[in-house]
Amino acid sequence: MADKPSTPDEKLQHEFNRWAEAGEGEKMQNHHLDITEKTLRLMDLRPGERVLDLGCGSGWATRLLSRLVGEGLEGFGQVVGLDVSDEMIRQARAASKDFDNILYVWGSALQIPWEENFFDKVLSVESFYYYPDQDRSLAELFRVMAPHGRLFILINLYKDNAYSLQWVDKLKVPVHVHSEAEYVELLKKHAFENVESRRIPDDTPTPDNYQTKSFQSLDDLRAFKKTGALLLMATKPDLRTPAPGYTIY
Repeated sequence: MADKPSTPDEKLQHEFNRWAEAGEGEKMQNHHLDITEKTLRLMDLRPGERVLDLGCGSGWATRLLSRLVGEGLEGFGQVVGLDVSDEMIRQARAASKDFDNILYVWGSALQIPWEENFFDKVLSVESFYYYPDQDRSLAELFRVMAPHGRLFILINLYKDNAYSLQWVDKLKVPVHVHSEAEYVELLKKHAFENVESRRIPDDTPTPDNYQTKSFQSLDDLRAFKKTGALLLMATKPDLRTPAPGYTIY
């Protein structure tokens, strides 16, 4: 009998492998495409940029990013998709064989297996509240981001959207639940500049016959979507993070 997962990352890996095997990766695209496309428009992505998709899941957003930073006058952009679930990474690779500028990496947000000062942009869709140590994750993001790099964290679970709290108890892994103001202060604490936040409503219609297991009613689901996801935006200052002096891979 296999040992039960012990570390927080192992528990996340186990849970999201289960999600992947149940086909939840594809469902995430349907649930989050509207708010993600709105976020992509705010990212000002350009050909030649290097982008990290943190918590990439089955890679659907990674593939959207790859099309926006692909070959252009400024070079050939690269997108790295990182996820703690090895099964999600396998599915992402299988679905992305036609993309030359994507690399999927199995790893943790607590110790990102990448070099310092590399990524021009970072996107994280609906995963940041799962990370066991958000402080360490932000420190890692700061390390791998290039000077003037831009960070975009999109999450549906936060205190100011009271409807989102209805599905916390249904999750099988611990999550962080903070307010918009608390997240802004958390980013500032980690030396990020130009910290902003805004709400991104989901404008996709909810049919009257839609079956929801996460919300108490369809009206609550519609109110949740209207209130919107929380988008956090921030910039790394004009400085280069020194190498840690030890191997991080």
